[in-house]
Amino acid sequence: MKKYISISLSFFLISLCFSQVRDTAAVAHTVDKWHFSAANADFNTYFDLLHTESIFIGTDATERWNKPEFMEYAKPHFDKGRAWDFKSLVRFVNFSVDGQTAWVDELLDTQMKICRGSGVLVLERGEWLIKQYVLSITIPNDMVETIVPLKALQEDKIIEQIRSDK
Repeated sequence: MKKYISISLSFFLISLCFSQVRDTAAVAHTVDKWHFSAANADFNTYFDLLHTESIFIGTDATERWNKPEFMEYAKPHFDKGRAWDFKSLVRFVNFSVDGQTAWVDELLDTQMKICRGSGVLVLERGEWLIKQYVLSITIPNDMVETIVPLKALQEDKIIEQIRSDK
């Protein structure tokens, strides 16, 4: 009996490991397809990969869009025949205990040089969908003192507006 339990546990753990590998590949495929769709101005595929309740947060402090708002912003870019071209340099994927939610963070090669993307995907009806994605421009630590003064005037206005809206 003890041997049977040990063998059963081993098979369970092995299948769990294979499931994580398979799901990591499926999540990576979704995110890669999403980036590829933007680079090829495939509006429908790009937005079909976003959950109906998705949020996209861009590099500008004012960019926080739900799916319809993001579609409206992005449509003119896609209509030009090419939106943006992000290629993952390195990606990390983690899963919730139930395997229905994945967290992704990646470094991207973009027209803005290295950016960081992070997102949350959910598994619905066997399909991974992007529920939230945050795009950030990276700033090397030794350049922060140079960059902050360049953006201070514009961002001070945003800070003041947000504080006055509270």
